[in-house]
Amino acid sequence: MKGNKVSFIVYLSGEIHTDWRDEIKTGIKNLGLDIIFTSAVTDHEASDAAGDLLGAESKQFWRDHKSAKVNAIRTRTLLEQSDLVVVRFGDKYKQWNAAFDAGYCAALGKPHITLHDESNIHALKEVDASAMAWATTTEQVVEILKYVVS
Repeated sequence: MKGNKVSFIVYLSGEIHTDWRDEIKTGIKNLGLDIIFTSAVTDHEASDAAGDLLGAESKQFWRDHKSAKVNAIRTRTLLEQSDLVVVRFGDKYKQWNAAFDAGYCAALGKPHITLHDESNIHALKEVDASAMAWATTTEQVVEILKYVVS
């Protein structure tokens, strides 16, 4: 802690096909805030293949099952170590993993912010209800982070 400023670890969960993570990191860097960001593996191919080191599978279910478990080592550890989680839901793909992360945060009592546009309000009503805030832009997330660490 520096004066009235608090150090934070923020986990960035969800959609991996846009640069929303970079937008938040750049905004925080420009403000000079003491925030460390963590995230799941954002290389889609690497994430899907995480369990392959345990041996090939003939059925997709078992490949996905092993990869999900290997990925969960990182995800659960970093979620639990974070002070706050931002969960991004994009409009192009269904992010079931992001919904799971939000539910995990709710179960842990971990503060989290959802980030999505208005088109997903109904689909994410329960997820949003457990969040501390719902943001529609990365700029809003940056402003929330600025407020909570200052």
